[in-house]
Amino acid sequence: MAENYSRIFLLSHMRAFTSLAGHILGSHPAINGYFEMHISYDDAAALDRQLDILQDNEGIKQNSRYVFDKLLHNDYQLNLERLGLSDIKILVTLLEPEQAIKSIVDLFAQKETAELYASPPEAVNYYIERVKTLSEFCRCYDQHYYYYDAELFQAAPDRLLPGLSRWLDLDSPLSERYQIFSQTGKAGAGDSSNHIRSGRINKTRSDYSHVSIPEGELSRAQSVYRECRQLIIENATDALTQESLITDQ
Repeated sequence: MAENYSRIFLLSHMRAFTSLAGHILGSHPAINGYFEMHISYDDAAALDRQLDILQDNEGIKQNSRYVFDKLLHNDYQLNLERLGLSDIKILVTLLEPEQAIKSIVDLFAQKETAELYASPPEAVNYYIERVKTLSEFCRCYDQHYYYYDAELFQAAPDRLLPGLSRWLDLDSPLSERYQIFSQTGKAGAGDSSNHIRSGRINKTRSDYSHVSIPEGELSRAQSVYRECRQLIIENATDALTQESLITDQ
């Protein structure tokens, strides 16, 4: 059964609008899945596990084409050579470090138990190691993925969604409005804030001014982001960035 569906994998890091992306993609009639399944795709059996998880939570849409998952942590691998699939669509996205890291710290600081990523230095370490891993994946998987700046989900969804629709060869365009699913807003499945329950893109930038990142740590993250983002963009089949939108104006 697994071979009957093409796959979409979104590769990113925490707090990069990936829950929003998953909901918009998963609301399309051709696409199954929207939440983070926490699977390591290191062999073909993982594709069957993916379908089992999806069946247990949402079921499979009739006449659908794709199954979607997102990978946000280095614990979960994507070994494309061992999956045995001929049709895989890869999306890669990064959010600039200050907003991403502050969002990570804010999220984990709200939890009742002590959390590693509530510490700004630890959140910085996670961000740096994840961005480096994504860069290395893109270096090896040259020319077979679509990159976009995560900020564009708020800044320019009217440009981003048509680009994603084309990359995925969808018969109808992706919409700024999306469905609310059984796992929407649940901890462990993605964004647990009220924003994701609205059913539409929220274009208001979150305020994390109460979160402080040591200057040296932020500078370290920004340096890694600039270097890795440049490589990821250069190796992409296609890309939509904030700079390209300015150039097009």
